[in-house]
Amino acid sequence: MKTKRLPPVFVGHDIYRQPAYGNNHPLAIPRVERVIDLCRALGWLQREEFRPSPRAGAAELARFHTPEYIAALRQATQEGKVDAQARARFAIGTMENPLFPGLFERASTCAGGSILAADLCLEGRIAYHPAGGTHHGRADRASGFCYFNDPALAILRLLDRGIERLLYVDLDAHHGDAVQDAFAADPQVWTISVHEQGRWPYTGSAIDTAGGRTCNLPVPSGFNDRELGLLLDDVILPLGGRVAPQAVVLVCGADALAGDPLSSMALSNVRLWSAARAIVALAPAAVVLGGGGYNPWTVTRYWTGLWATLSGRQIPDTLPPAARAVFEGLECDLIDAEDVSPRWSTTLADTPNEAPVRREIEVLRDEALRRADTGCWSAARRLMADAAPIAAATLPAAGAIPAGADAIREGGRHAVD
Repeated sequence: MKTKRLPPVFVGHDIYRQPAYGNNHPLAIPRVERVIDLCRALGWLQREEFRPSPRAGAAELARFHTPEYIAALRQATQEGKVDAQARARFAIGTMENPLFPGLFERASTCAGGSILAADLCLEGRIAYHPAGGTHHGRADRASGFCYFNDPALAILRLLDRGIERLLYVDLDAHHGDAVQDAFAADPQVWTISVHEQGRWPYTGSAIDTAGGRTCNLPVPSGFNDRELGLLLDDVILPLGGRVAPQAVVLVCGADALAGDPLSSMALSNVRLWSAARAIVALAPAAVVLGGGGYNPWTVTRYWTGLWATLSGRQIPDTLPPAARAVFEGLECDLIDAEDVSPRWSTTLADTPNEAPVRREIEVLRDEALRRADTGCWSAARRLMADAAPIAAATLPAAGAIPAGADAIREGGRHAVD
């Protein structure tokens, strides 16, 4: 039985308007702030739809991260420097994970936004937090441009609130390594990651099932819309159906799009919008996060259109002048001026990439299903065969943490390494 959701909410904050990551870093570009501006220019972000992101406190961060790491990141931000020992131990103050003014506040605001999104989705709605998706952050150190792991913190909040079956789906071009590792031993969490093979962090092979509740789908360069459609229809949605999740956490990295400088996937945003719509329909509660994405034009278009998709708005064929103005002044050191498509500032929707499905994608599908049939996905199907759907109204109330929940996951915070 399907239940009617409450209206979706958009979680954001003006902290993302402040300069970050220093110079010559792939994330030193406008992203979330332009998404908010474009949504407002299109009349798509009403006051009642927006929730300001709180800053996660030390206790909330410590649900996943070690106190030593939290303290080190706070101290480094306050002092504006990192000594060699802290740099080596916590991987902060590096080219990959630079130190910059306001770092701790920005990272804890991102974490707090995803924790809030988890709380909001338990009301029976979609909570959209495009600043989230920092899926590489480790419990005791930064990794891959990620300082705090907000998807892991959102998942833990949902589990603490009584969710018993949770599905995590990651559509970023890079493998969601730290989230997979964090919950590999947790019998309440299943993870699926579609990512480009041979791409950093060089994990997430098809044979990696992380104890049986993980499905990794490493795809070749040039991965197109029809190929994603095949994996969605034949693998992702059927496996999600076996779990019958009470909540879904979805990472929508924009680096899976054609035109991103740090990947060679070739998806259109329209295919990703429809995939997201199908995935969040698997559960009455859904947290939708951003992720990677290093082309400011395609990121802005994708995440703005994603909000339109989740909130039931019509995508216009062309953008009105006020919306086009949001793209003025955009630039990116990783993209040459001659490679900037005029459509990137005049439209939202990409032209679909309907290239043929390659044989290697069919092999990947078949292998994924074979492994799922011999792992915990099959057990989930048997267990849930007679289970009634979970209506949004029956989800746990705020603050209702089941007895023993912390004991069950006592070591979960540090399982990432």
